[in-house]
Formats: sequence, structure tokens, C-alpha cells
Amino acid sequence: MTDHLPHTLRSDALDNRERILDAARALFAADGLDVPMREIARRAGVGPATLYRRFPTKQELVTAAFADQIRACRAIVDEGSAHPDPWRGFCLVIEKVCELHARDRGFTEAFMSTFPGATDVSAGREYTLKAVAELARRAKETGRLRPDFVLDDLVLMLMANKGIHTTSVTTQVMASRRFAGFVIQAFENCPRHAPLPSAARLTSAAPTAD
Repeated sequence: MTDHLPHTLRSDALDNRERILDAARALFAADGLDVPMREIARRAGVGPATLYRRFPTKQELVTAAFADQIRACRAIVDEGSAHPDPWRGFCLVIEKVCELHARDRGFTEAFMSTFPGATDVSAGREYTLKAVAELARRAKETGRLRPDFVLDDLVLMLMANKGIHTTSVTTQVMASRRFAGFVIQAFENCPRHAPLPSAARLTSAAPTAD
């Protein structure tokens, strides 16, 4: 019996860690990073001591909770950077990054915050910003991206995108896609006004404007 005890303890610890991460992801996505650690422990069904034993600081919990989003963000900018048309690659980054952030309010807060202990989040942010800056430089050379675009405009876009709050993730993503369409038209040097993505129903009876 004692031969199986260490394995059982390791399995329990792993289960606790996954429950904590699942709870943190759900609460961060819905309410942002201000969720108390005790609320995360309660949602995970573990005691505060167990939570702090696995993640001594919120920074460490944030890093672990958003590991998948950090990888996804890097993949998006890599895909955009590899596109043969820098402008189209830039547009792809805007569209996909907006959607990624629209799905998780907490990730946007983590991405734009400075957490000294959350090294992976900080590194992911720096990688993304540097890659977008280089892609923007190339897109400007094609004449399609307006010459006065600066990297702070990307941060401004994420701040505005974070303000989209709806009753469902599906509607939130729809609204974010339309917002990205407006942003791309604003960033384009000579807008061609391509059709925007479908509008999300944000009010019960919105008047039409033809």
C-alpha cells in the first residue's frame, strides 16, 4: 500500500493544480485580474493554503493560466510576419489578436500590465510588440499602412477592444470582428472600405442607419 502512496500524492497535487488553473481562467476571463485569490480557491474547491502552495503569487498564477494565450499570440504574429504581403499580414494580426483578446478579458489585462514575476507574459508582450513593429514598418513601405501609425496605436486598439462587453462570448467576438474591421480601415493609408464583418446585436431595438 505504501508503494502507491507517493504516486497518489502526485496525482492529487496535479488534480489540484488543474482545478486551480481552470478556475483562474474562468474567473479572469469573466471578471479580469482583480479576482481575489480566495475566490479562485473557492471556485477550484481547494483551500487557500493549497492555492498558495501551488502558486505563491498571483503573478505566477497569471503566467500559468495564460500560457496557451501567450503561445497563440506568438503564433498569430508569426503567421502575419510570414505573409508575402506585409499589409495583409498586418491586417491578419489585427483581426486575430482582437478576437483572441475578445475571448478573454483577463488576458488583455495581463498583456497590458507589468508583472515583475510574470516573466512569460512580459516576454510574450515584448515579442508581440517587436514583431508588429517590424511588420508595420514593412507594411508602410508598401504604401498601404498610413505613415503616421505608431505602436501605441496597437495598445490603444487593445484598450478599446477590451471595452466590448456583451452577454455572450459569441456576440462579443462578433462585435470585436466588426471593431477590427473599422480599425483596419482607419489604419489603411488609402482606405478601400471593404465590407465590414456582420454587426453584433448589442441593443434590443437598434435603429438602422442607411
